[in-house]
Amino acid sequence: MADVITISFEKTFEKCKLPVNQLLTAEQQAIIMDNINIVNYNRKDIIVKQFSASSHVYYIIKGIIKVSSEQRKGKNLVMKIDTTGSFVGLISLLGGDSYNFTVTAVENCTLAQIPISTLKSIMLQNARFALEISQLISRHGLFLINRLAGLLYKQLPGRVADLILYFADDIFCNNEFEFPVNRTELAELCGTTKESLIRTLSEFNHDKIIELERNRIRIISYDILKTLSRFG
Repeated sequence: MADVITISFEKTFEKCKLPVNQLLTAEQQAIIMDNINIVNYNRKDIIVKQFSASSHVYYIIKGIIKVSSEQRKGKNLVMKIDTTGSFVGLISLLGGDSYNFTVTAVENCTLAQIPISTLKSIMLQNARFALEISQLISRHGLFLINRLAGLLYKQLPGRVADLILYFADDIFCNNEFEFPVNRTELAELCGTTKESLIRTLSEFNHDKIIELERNRIRIISYDILKTLSRFG
């Protein structure tokens, strides 16, 4: 269950150093910080439920979350994994009255809840801030377009290569890491079945492209993964 933490403005500002703070006046920073809730979530907690009324944007202070789309017959498509320092839900800031995705805590994490109404108010006052938020939304949209193109047009080895490179380059910034989600969720990221994902990872391991031990992975041939990703 989520645990809402109430702390002073000074401690909130210290704990939640938003990457856009430098674009805000002291008064605007105070408005945002006065309206932020800092919330602790446990692993597997639902942070945002698909189709619920959109009221907040989230900033990850610590931890890892997943963004997924619930499909028919209980199927899920994991669209994105996000970690410390990322905004979650910006695409809903100007995009309608409800969330079109579910956000789940992958591990115990701490997020700042920022009311959409507060962000919109500051955007009307501060053009540089509004431009930065718009650029963040645009980058998120481009990421989803590239994800969709990869899922639609790449063969499974290309998609699994994308998966490994995504965690290595974007999430952990390291060529050795431990998958934070289970095989079913990894398969949902790739748009495939759990069995097909496991088979492809085993083939990569056998061909010495990666070294895999349970959830821990080490990239042996980054170049081969990049080639698989490029030519799919």
